[in-house]
Amino acid sequence: MSLTPLLGKVDIYNLLFGSEGIILVVVLILIALVVLSFFVIFYKLVHVSQAQSQSINFLDRFWESKRLDDIYRVTDQLKYSPLAAMFRAGYVELSKVKKKDKDDAAATGTMHDKMDGLENIERALARARVSEMTKLENLLPFLATVAGSAPFIGLFGTVWGIMDAFLNIAAAGQADLATVSQPIAEALVTTALALASAIPAVVAFNYFNRRLKVLGAEMSTFSSDYLNIVKRHFF
Repeated sequence: MSLTPLLGKVDIYNLLFGSEGIILVVVLILIALVVLSFFVIFYKLVHVSQAQSQSINFLDRFWESKRLDDIYRVTDQLKYSPLAAMFRAGYVELSKVKKKDKDDAAATGTMHDKMDGLENIERALARARVSEMTKLENLLPFLATVAGSAPFIGLFGTVWGIMDAFLNIAAAGQADLATVSQPIAEALVTTALALASAIPAVVAFNYFNRRLKVLGAEMSTFSSDYLNIVKRHFF
């Protein structure tokens, strides 16, 4: 059976905005959640895709280049890559350690403990990793909140609408199908809107979580590789 004739008979606008009171408030809240959810999904899709593609590009440059300063200049073009941000943090800290070594050697003829410098670089990489993961996880709690709360908001609207319909029927003392169908349909619309926001939100939340786990693993691996290179060549 085709849905086209059925949809043609349904006045969607009237179902959405023909209700009154609490049901209308619930409908407006759910419409806002639907719009915001799809906006967040699109935004995160672009953001995570840029982070992943630029990180792949950065790794290619990182392993091809022989000089850290050349890689550092490349990172200016890869602002969405968490790996590039980690490299910048490690490079800046390495420059500070090397400068302190030169200053100490010029002033006292001795150099500070190299393990302290290596630990400083490791901490800088860890801070950058946490910062980048926080940026990548931004707005994901919103999707989780929508996925968890929207069905209950829709259920509340449906229950309230059906209860109100039956109370009106009881007050009138009589009911026929034409009288009952419109208010019940308006009440059920809230459930449909709730599912329209919750289902994409939970699917997107799980999808982005999976992609961020992959990026997190790449960041941990890069941190180890970078520390090994620094230890081998500078310590």
